[in-house]
Amino acid sequence: QVQLVESGGGSVQPGGSLRLSCTASQSFYLMGWFRQGPGVQREAIAAIRSDGFALYAESVKGRFTVSRDRNKNTMYLQMNDLEPWDTAVYYCVADSIWYSSPLEHSDYKYWGQGTQVTVSS
Repeated sequence: QVQLVESGGGSVQPGGSLRLSCTASQSFYLMGWFRQGPGVQREAIAAIRSDGFALYAESVKGRFTVSRDRNKNTMYLQMNDLEPWDTAVYYCVADSIWYSSPLEHSDYKYWGQGTQVTVSS
């Protein structure tokens, strides 16, 4: 059974940082992060290929960095300069192929359970 397990969420003040982790039960070609804030549509924010090539949504570009440790089947999301609008449940996704527009694709095969990130003073 495939599992994606996120960790690292929590509460932080504006301008602070958090690092999320997603550990998979197997290796995947594509891994990524979605988030869904209160009352807003779910948003793809980052995707990373097995060779390290990554894409970012404009909303997080320059502040968030996605990376992978292939030996550990783990993906990370380093989030810096967090703002209240970053408050959301963050979901890890994974799939066996790289979609032509991974940040516009929503039907990923595997999803984690989500981890809450709250940015508030």
